[in-house]
Amino acid sequence: MSHAPKTFLSTREVAELLDVNEKVVYSLIAEKGLPACKVTGKWIFPRHLTERWIESHVINYPLHGKPQPEGDPLIIAGSNDLLVERTIALFNTLFPQHLCVFGSAGSLGGIRALDRGQCHIATAHLMHSDEKEYNFAYLAEHIQGPLPVVVNFCFRQQGIMVSGGNPKHIENVRSLLRPDVVIANRPPGTGTRLLLEHELHKAGIDPARIRGFENEFPTHLAVAVEVLAARADAALGIQAAAVLLGLDFIPVRRERYDLLIAKNLFFEKPVQRFLSLLQENTFSDLAQTFAGYDIRHCGRMAFPGD
Repeated sequence: MSHAPKTFLSTREVAELLDVNEKVVYSLIAEKGLPACKVTGKWIFPRHLTERWIESHVINYPLHGKPQPEGDPLIIAGSNDLLVERTIALFNTLFPQHLCVFGSAGSLGGIRALDRGQCHIATAHLMHSDEKEYNFAYLAEHIQGPLPVVVNFCFRQQGIMVSGGNPKHIENVRSLLRPDVVIANRPPGTGTRLLLEHELHKAGIDPARIRGFENEFPTHLAVAVEVLAARADAALGIQAAAVLLGLDFIPVRRERYDLLIAKNLFFEKPVQRFLSLLQENTFSDLAQTFAGYDIRHCGRMAFPGD
């Protein structure tokens, strides 16, 4: 008579599975993120999460013949970013058995999608009002269940994009108030729109007085194109987009851009493969092709007050 496998494993059973001493199991919990929970003083290990954890640490994964799709697509949603989009393309090239797709929904849209279970990873760069931290306050406000794991993707430069040579002599956000300046803007809920509103508030400027404030475009490249085509004189956006289109760039803020990962999906194979890609030379080489990115902390978990 066959028996169904146990749903939970004991420390001893995990040690036997991994062929290690039980003390090593405790260090794997603390140092390597081995999934576990403590019940009445004893550690127990969900079997399916333990097996996923083991699979996520496989190196030199064998591919025999034509790669076969493995499960549902890896879905990333949230803040638009050029390096994220190129990294997704790199992921799809290196791991064709998986499919990674991106939904540009803005930082708040990504967090809400994560809360609804519509994506594995959200991307966000929502600065706190004190300018000292990013994202955590918004997670506490918009996530109903367990808060996601926060992993840094990059630090990047945000600033004002203007035509080459800066013909309108724009110097800072106060210059946007001039009657001869028209801007292109990002939609509500995007981190860039919220940053612009924050900087205008600091300068004591009513956004309604800015010409073009209501002209909204979905991506950094889209607002950059408006400036390039002379349909706008300025737009807040990332340095990478400005350099790509040959625009001048006036720095405003260096910001933290994070990956927010649902805890129950953290050890899914495609999620772990995406995170492992961020440690590869192919990714760092890719990042060097864009201006304004700092990836020295890429892949590190972030905590409030770091």
